[in-house]
Parts: sequence; structure tokens; C-alpha cells
Amino acid sequence: MDVRYTVGKNEYKQMTTEELRSAFLVDLFEEGNLNLLYCEVERAIVGAAVPTTDSLMLEAGKELAADFFCQRREVGVLNIGGKGVVSVDGTEYQMENLDGLYIGRGSEEIIFDSLSAEEPARFYLISYPAHTAYPTTQAKKADANVIELGTMEDSNHRKIYQYIHENGIKSCQLVMGFTALEPGSVWNTMPCHTHERRTEVYMYFNLDESSRVFHMMGPGDETRHIVVSDGQAVISPMWSIHSGCGTKAYTFCWGMGGENQRFDDMDHIGIGDLK
Repeated sequence: MDVRYTVGKNEYKQMTTEELRSAFLVDLFEEGNLNLLYCEVERAIVGAAVPTTDSLMLEAGKELAADFFCQRREVGVLNIGGKGVVSVDGTEYQMENLDGLYIGRGSEEIIFDSLSAEEPARFYLISYPAHTAYPTTQAKKADANVIELGTMEDSNHRKIYQYIHENGIKSCQLVMGFTALEPGSVWNTMPCHTHERRTEVYMYFNLDESSRVFHMMGPGDETRHIVVSDGQAVISPMWSIHSGCGTKAYTFCWGMGGENQRFDDMDHIGIGDLK
């Protein structure tokens, strides 16, 4: 498990493009492996498991000083690849593309498998500390709470699929879902916002090899961008906006943790106030 430490907004102002990418960009998907990144921001862990011929097990590692990964944590899972299976303490959850799963605190054995090594599942993981146990629950795309926002005229027509949230699958602090842009739309989360009660991670996917997303970050009056390709994520601290513009439509998974779970707890920033 890699470890990454907090960058403050004053330090951020002096950073080069490469320093920004090293501090905030996450690249974890690797066939045949399960990779994890421990982030000091809200003590989040993001990861990716791409099982091919062998199963992959989620283990605590020395960084957690725990007997098993979910001893004091909860996990959200989103499959962005082929069909797979997640086994939690012997119970198997069949995971099709865009299916999600909430894994509650106290779950001891978590195993990831693909049904086909040629078309493997691609499991994205995000985890936060948990103070109590909620039941492990599967999230099928058909059962998501769907919110439609934006317009074609503003190039931001999109659907938000909420899986783990205060009125859906229960969790301690994790909030998770994904947003899919309609063809012809390229902007997400614009007008933009911050929310100092929570931090957030955006993982972009459904991009072809020649496409990119320009992820906007920083305080509203001191913005920068990071160029993101398929399967890469960006850590967004409490002081940063998190918006993006793609070369074509794309999808992204959002995951949050912090003081509350209110989806509408946002400090809005007007487009005219951005710099």
C-alpha cells in the first residue's frame, strides 16, 4: 500500500504540473493486481482490483495496524469492467458493469474474481474509517437514485447515480455513486463548488485512448488543472473545487467522506468568480 500525505493550499500555489500530478493524481488499475493508496486526507484509501486468472484478496497491510482491512473501515466498490464476483465472508455478490457494493465494518474476508480473464472485472475501491457496522449491501444500477442535471446548451447534460448516500445504502461516512455525461456534453460540476465538511475523490472512466479530461482543482480564485486519462483518479481536498471538461463525454465515480453525508452541502462558486 502506497501512502500519500496532505498538501495545503498555500503549498499548492507553488507547485509545478508534475508536482501537482504526483500529489493529487492516482493511477491504480493493473491487470492481475490489487493496488491501494492510503491518503492522509480524511484517512481515505482508494484502490483498484483487476483479477484475471487468480483471485485477489483485500488485506490490511502494516499501514492499518489491523487484523483485517475492514476491522475499523467501510468500503465502497464499483465495477467498471467485465462481469465479476466479490465474496464477503463467504457470500458471493455477482457484479456486472456499473454494479456497486457497500462492504460494512467487521467484514473479514473480501475476495475479488473475474468471470473471464479475457474481459476482467475492474473493481474500483474507496474506503473510510467507520465507527459502527452497517450491513454489506449490493447496489445495482437499476436500483440507484438517479438525478438528471444540466442541459445540452450548457454542454453539461448528465445523470447522477447515487448508490451509498443518506437516503440510500446506509454507511458511517462514505458517500458514493457515479455520474454519466450524455453524448455531446463535456462539463461536470460546473458551476463548481467546494465543501469544507468533506473531501472527495473523482475517478474518470469510459474514455478511449485518445480522450482526456481536464480536471479543475484549487481554490476558486487560484485554479489549476490536471490532465486525466481513463481509469485515473484525482484526490480533492476540502479547499479545492472538483470540476472537469473532457474532449468528449465520459463517466466518473465520486466518493466522499468527512463530517456529514448531505449531498447538497456545497459552498457554491459563481463562474464569474473563478480565476
